[in-house]
Amino acid sequence: MSDFIRLLPDNVANQIAAGEVVQRPASVVKELLENAVDADATDIQLIVKDAGRTLIQVIDNGKGMSPKDARMAFERHATSKIETADDLFNLHTNGFRGEALASIAAIAHVVLKSKTKEDELGTEIKINGGEFLTQQETATAVGSNFVVKNLFYNIPARRNFLKSNAIETRHIIDAFQRVAFTYPEIAFSLIHNDNEIFSLPAGTSSQWSSNTRQRVVNIMGKNTNEKLVPISEETDILKINGFISKPSYAKKKKGEQFFFVNNRFIKSHYLHHAVMNAFDGLLNHGYHPSYFLYLDVPPESVDINIHPTKTEIKFDNERDLYAIIRSTIKHSLGQYNVAPSLDFERDASLDTPYSYKNKAYVSTPAIEIDQDFNPFKTEGYSKTSQQRAPKSSEWEALYLSDHPEKELIDNITVDLDNVSQELFDETQEDTAHKTFQVQLKYIASSIKSGMVLIDQHAAHQRILYEEYLAKVTMEGLGHQQLLFPLKINISKNDIAVVKQIEQDLQSAGFHISEVQDEAVILDAIPTTISEKEVVGILESLIDNFKNEVPESSFSQIDLITKSLAKSLAIKPGTPLNNKEQERILNKLFSCKEPNYSPFGRKTYITMSLDDLEEKFNS
Repeated sequence: MSDFIRLLPDNVANQIAAGEVVQRPASVVKELLENAVDADATDIQLIVKDAGRTLIQVIDNGKGMSPKDARMAFERHATSKIETADDLFNLHTNGFRGEALASIAAIAHVVLKSKTKEDELGTEIKINGGEFLTQQETATAVGSNFVVKNLFYNIPARRNFLKSNAIETRHIIDAFQRVAFTYPEIAFSLIHNDNEIFSLPAGTSSQWSSNTRQRVVNIMGKNTNEKLVPISEETDILKINGFISKPSYAKKKKGEQFFFVNNRFIKSHYLHHAVMNAFDGLLNHGYHPSYFLYLDVPPESVDINIHPTKTEIKFDNERDLYAIIRSTIKHSLGQYNVAPSLDFERDASLDTPYSYKNKAYVSTPAIEIDQDFNPFKTEGYSKTSQQRAPKSSEWEALYLSDHPEKELIDNITVDLDNVSQELFDETQEDTAHKTFQVQLKYIASSIKSGMVLIDQHAAHQRILYEEYLAKVTMEGLGHQQLLFPLKINISKNDIAVVKQIEQDLQSAGFHISEVQDEAVILDAIPTTISEKEVVGILESLIDNFKNEVPESSFSQIDLITKSLAKSLAIKPGTPLNNKEQERILNKLFSCKEPNYSPFGRKTYITMSLDDLEEKFNS
């Protein structure tokens, strides 16, 4: 019997490893930026073209590499960070496995120029698809200059699975921001298609919190500064610093939640729950606070080697960290008077009006008693009003027989027994209601074959979606002109999205008069929404486009109408009267596609009489 098992060639093995490490252009950006940070760089530039498909270039002023190190850096599992297995549990750097550069070189055209400050000339290395081409001396600045071109050129299937340029650019910006947030003492810049997106100066303050706050503001926008509440706590197992947003600035969209553990961005649903628990009772349903939390834990208490991208890690004492994070945030919210609290040491004199503060004596108000008042005496009362007539002289004239108003008052009569009870009485037709609400979420109705149960939120989404789509595509949604222009603050990242969909927003009723660096000015909004709903709906629209940027104009309109329907549909827990329930029922089954919401959720289920009888007989 012949043998079947054989070793894979190095180039194939590297391409397989690249599939784990390099999922998209943003993966290359992350690895190269982290390498630059590990090289002790103080200034790092990222240059990208065509969302990373054509070019990804990272230039740093770090310590550089010798000719031998530059060549070894592209070998698999070649690293300067660890020597033994024990070093995996005492890591203080970003990269350590030695897979990134080998994986990148296997699926792209790579050029590296690097020089140390001791050498007169640097080294230039060229590698195409994992095949080493040349290594030679070259004149270059101290540090490293990585150029990655034509990513996935030799794996067309992987290249075809990349999303649109807008989505891939967003992922690159996310990767850039995560590294830039972590190192405020380093200057970063990002240039995409010859346009400067970010230019972040290095922090100049001696305090970490000041530098980090300034970095957060530079990335998220100048309006962020007033929203931030500082967080600080130190224990034996955890040191936590950073910022959270005030509850009043919470947003419907996610995406501004950042955890950094030992200077490494991570994702943790468990620790996110701790933050949300600390905000319990302070946020409206569906809203999320922004936070930028930096956790320092002993390296031996965390395992960061459980995922190729190292964004998911494992803690030894998650429950303790949960409790500390939750209590620290609660304490800061109370300390900065963001959350309601009881202050037993408050000086009561502060409540005294300013004009009375220095008065020595305040006179007691006089109390006057009408000695002649008799509650059982009917004299002096009006039959029609059933209220005691005032005794003041100016009102007595009204009751003189020859006064013109006297006749008018006497002619006003109210027969309480004949007051119509129509508002409270139900006719025979109304008592036979066709529908009723279940748990404020579902609408139940009887049909010939049994019963139907409708999800009111999903059904209303379908109704609004088809109505809005018909109006937008045919004539555009109606708009209401604002008396005063409305300014909506938007982050730098989202301004590009607004510019992309500006025409379709206008068709939907959002008339933008001006687009600024971090805000948009609206002079008209759709007639279907109120002014206070505009911010939340625009944030939802932008967030949906960032996660699913369509290619065609019709898809953009479709996505806008979906977002409007999602934002304006009645929510679960909303009480509906019988007329509203029946209106939803009738309109749903008048839709072209009544079975599902615009997002693929079932709008209703039916149960036949046989199903019901089976439930009772089982």
